[in-house]
Amino acid sequence: MAIVRKLHEAGVTSEHAYAAALGSVGLSLLSWVVSMKAEQAGVERADRWGIFVGEWAPTFFGLGLALAQYEDRD
Repeated sequence: MAIVRKLHEAGVTSEHAYAAALGSVGLSLLSWVVSMKAEQAGVERADRWGIFVGEWAPTFFGLGLALAQYEDRD
């Protein structure tokens, strides 16, 4: 809970975390497409990039939920 409190004190809101989550979904798709076009490594490398960036979304959604609960307590 200390991390959530520090984020809240720094001005980060649940909306910021949700926006970051949605942005990471878009960035995941973008990184997959760019990797497919720019690298000669094939679909496997593109999939790895897409999955790597896509794993950020659940973390940001979780932070958004924690921040929303913290905001409701105030």
